[in-house]
Amino acid sequence: MSDEPAFPLHRIVESLLFASQKPISSKELASIFKGAADTAKDNPSIACYAKVKRDQLEEAIQELEKEYADTGRSFEVRESAAGWQLVTKADFSPWLRQLFPENRQARLSAPAMETLAIIAYRQPITRGDLEAVRGVAVDGVMQTILDRGLIRIAGRSDIPGRPLLYETTQHFMEHFGLKTLDDLPNASELRKIALPKAEVPEPAKATEPAAEDTTAAEVPAAESAPTENISDETEDRHEVEAPVFEETAALVEISDPDSQS
Repeated sequence: MSDEPAFPLHRIVESLLFASQKPISSKELASIFKGAADTAKDNPSIACYAKVKRDQLEEAIQELEKEYADTGRSFEVRESAAGWQLVTKADFSPWLRQLFPENRQARLSAPAMETLAIIAYRQPITRGDLEAVRGVAVDGVMQTILDRGLIRIAGRSDIPGRPLLYETTQHFMEHFGLKTLDDLPNASELRKIALPKAEVPEPAKATEPAAEDTTAAEVPAAESAPTENISDETEDRHEVEAPVFEETAALVEISDPDSQS
């Protein structure tokens, strides 16, 4: 039996990228080659790839990228934080949307994109800080991008009240075709911009025990704190127009995640 490889390395890698429904990392590729060799030990043309190296895999992928570029193919190899994947080029999205109309999702609104941009550049970040930057409540848009899997809860802040922290997800990286967060447009410059911060509540002070347990019951209703004079500013602040956030435009330059094919 021949000791020559069954197929060129880049062709085997191509078949794996074509068949996979998700990005494949170099570690996963190496594991696949080892698994195939283990199941075909009596076939030298397959077993010869058992110890394929990472640099060999990257060279094979570069060969595919060059081939696709030189021949003007409608697809390309895209690298993200999760690995490599074959994807169709964005230029062909008008036709692809017609092929899969049931998979079409509503595009993210401008407020949702603004909120996502702030999180992407300043993560992890609290909801309070997001609202301080945007000037409006973000409950609705936060739920939208959470449901899309673009952000997730990353823990709790150390400030009083221990508010939740939010960060982008692997799904965000894949949709925007990012390998690292440093690939965001103008990342280093935009992260240095001073932004408004939410007011940090003061720690609650210990109260002295009441002299008698009946004190609260003895206070006349007329002396209790009035509620009718509470300002309407709490509700009105949600109607304030959100300030334009410079980082939004930079994120939009990559494109809306739902426009990727």
